[in-house]
Amino acid sequence: MRPVAGIGLRAPHLAEIARDRPATGFLEIHAENYLGASPARQTIERLRDSYNFSIHAVGLSLGSVAGLDGDHLARVAALVERLEPALVSDHLSWSVHGGRYFNDLLPLPYTEEALDVVVRNLGHLQEALGRQVSIENPSCYLGFAHSTLTEPEFLAELARRSGCGLLLDLNNLVVTAHNLRLDPQDWLSGLPGEAVTEYHLAGHAVNDCDGEAMLIDDHGSRVGPAAWALFDSAVRHYGVRPTLIEWDTDIPALSVLLDEASKADRAITTASPDAARAA
Repeated sequence: MRPVAGIGLRAPHLAEIARDRPATGFLEIHAENYLGASPARQTIERLRDSYNFSIHAVGLSLGSVAGLDGDHLARVAALVERLEPALVSDHLSWSVHGGRYFNDLLPLPYTEEALDVVVRNLGHLQEALGRQVSIENPSCYLGFAHSTLTEPEFLAELARRSGCGLLLDLNNLVVTAHNLRLDPQDWLSGLPGEAVTEYHLAGHAVNDCDGEAMLIDDHGSRVGPAAWALFDSAVRHYGVRPTLIEWDTDIPALSVLLDEASKADRAITTASPDAARAA
């Protein structure tokens, strides 16, 4: 089986990957790191001959009532046109208000009003890019008392109305389910499996919050047992999808990321051997 799992390409590993071209399913970059001309972007463009790419945006702010920033959207669209990635994704969140960008992916209430906003913005995004965009479930720390939809219901309706894909982040689900006292298997069963286009896997931190553990999505460690277990369930129920290992803080040696990706490929083979062979 060819590798299905890929890794997030981070700056400390760029030169090593460009030199050694290690085997991996694909490379993901954050769009906002490569919107302008730079030596790093030139290296990324040269790597297109060796790897499939995924572009993961973090600043489009699809939940913003004011709509998308036209200049930012144009720069992302130019990057997508240039790199021709296999996948493009962003988050179910907002991060811009009054022209000011916040360094966080801020949560949305799960209401019909918020759904209308995201559907509208996502329609503009997909029209500008000329392709489907996948939306990632966030990591949650508090729930909105006035939400009228569950998160899976919101995501399912978003996919139905907009035609978007769903990027299923299993670590985010672990964090959300623990912090909000949800059953992660019930959460999974609420998603439309045919809309799932990609999986993300990462590690998280555990913080003490007045004597209770709160999970923090920091992408700073190996994938934990709970995320691996949910990944196994997802592959069994929804099938094989491109799978990414994310690591953004305390970034280790490249060999560690590649080892995690190899674990993901082995987990895929175990959970769905026939589909894995086909992939």
